[in-house]
Amino acid sequence: MSAKRKLKQTLSETEIDEIVVSQVSDDAAWDEPVHVHRKDPTSLSIPGELAARAAFLAQLHRTTNVEEWLARIIQERVELEEAAFVGAKQELSEKAGADRSQ
Repeated sequence: MSAKRKLKQTLSETEIDEIVVSQVSDDAAWDEPVHVHRKDPTSLSIPGELAARAAFLAQLHRTTNVEEWLARIIQERVELEEAAFVGAKQELSEKAGADRSQ
């Protein structure tokens, strides 16, 4: 199967890894580097009642700063959501692969 035809198909992570490893020394196989800049941090406002509940829970967790506690909680939740997304994506990929082989 030609490389172009293979690239038009959905490739598994293993297949992508194999292609990357085979092209690691071939400068012609790589595009120019892409530079990504983070957006400036933004503020977040929450309703007063929710802020009061968060402040209470931050105290229970012996956190001196409610903002730090909220940042940690949000980070943990985002990591959980990302892991769930990756897992769901992997399940769909595996299911699609199983469906193609039948």
